[in-house]
Amino acid sequence: MKLRLSDLVEAARESTRRRRARVSEATLRAEAEELGARNPAGRMRAALQAAGVSVIAEVKGASPLRGPLREPFDPRELAEAYAGNGAAAVSVLTEVRFFAGSLEHLLAVSSSIELPTLRKDFVTELYQVFDAASAGASAVLLIAELLDRGALCELVEAARSVGLDALVEFHRPELLVPAVEAGSGIVGINNRDLDTMEVDFEHALRLARELPDGVVAVAESAIAGPHDVARVAEVGFDAILVGTALVSAEDPGAALAELVEAGRETDEAATPRRKRRQAAARSAAPAAHDAVEGKPGGSRPATAADLEDLDLPDDIDPTGAVLL
Repeated sequence: MKLRLSDLVEAARESTRRRRARVSEATLRAEAEELGARNPAGRMRAALQAAGVSVIAEVKGASPLRGPLREPFDPRELAEAYAGNGAAAVSVLTEVRFFAGSLEHLLAVSSSIELPTLRKDFVTELYQVFDAASAGASAVLLIAELLDRGALCELVEAARSVGLDALVEFHRPELLVPAVEAGSGIVGINNRDLDTMEVDFEHALRLARELPDGVVAVAESAIAGPHDVARVAEVGFDAILVGTALVSAEDPGAALAELVEAGRETDEAATPRRKRRQAAARSAAPAAHDAVEGKPGGSRPATAADLEDLDLPDDIDPTGAVLL
């Protein structure tokens, strides 16, 4: 099935338009800011800074190419299996049309487990960030290929204002600097090229050395077994995000447990570079750890007035073709 990137983004925007017709942005923003004031950002970042390589396990109903990934598909049951087998966090696909996701899945998962949750979608609008917070997410995925430098920074700050971390993901090497400079402190390198959907496991390994100390580094896509975990640890990654390989496994919990154990073992053989990067990442975000422990401190949550001047793009470049 051949899709254009603009098809995927437009499908996400159509879902957002339907939700906005039911709940106004002003109402949703007020709710999200209230939640953010009670629960400052930092849960996701702190969870990924544990010893070894942490695993973000994904709840994902389908892919456009493969169709349904699991029958029956129960997001809550899958998330509970992840929580019981060592996941550091859970990612929830919320795109409706092509990935069989929903905000309701995110709400169900976030309310059933104690782990931080990530909203994974094609996020290009402020409303989607507020929606993620209201559905119980701890973080939101931002894709650098979809947003210019200014929009990335604005969305990261908007996420922080409502108590969310942001995982800023990129594939194209030239987007490494904008992804880091967006200021989220959590940067993902996707081994999948969104223009061709080709996957190259070595891609993240090559780019890892370019990531600065002080960021939490996440490797995404093409990670399927313990050997892969060991290899990403060698180049300094703090975490991995794994979706299809877990969802489609006969026993997702057991498959996850193998990755988690491999991640723990890497801490014993951590390279000096990885130890240095992890120490820098921890010292760069003391407020995140305080927030998780319920301690006072950290910067104040932004208010509605702080967000009034956000100027996000109306559209993205629709020229890229995506094969899914």
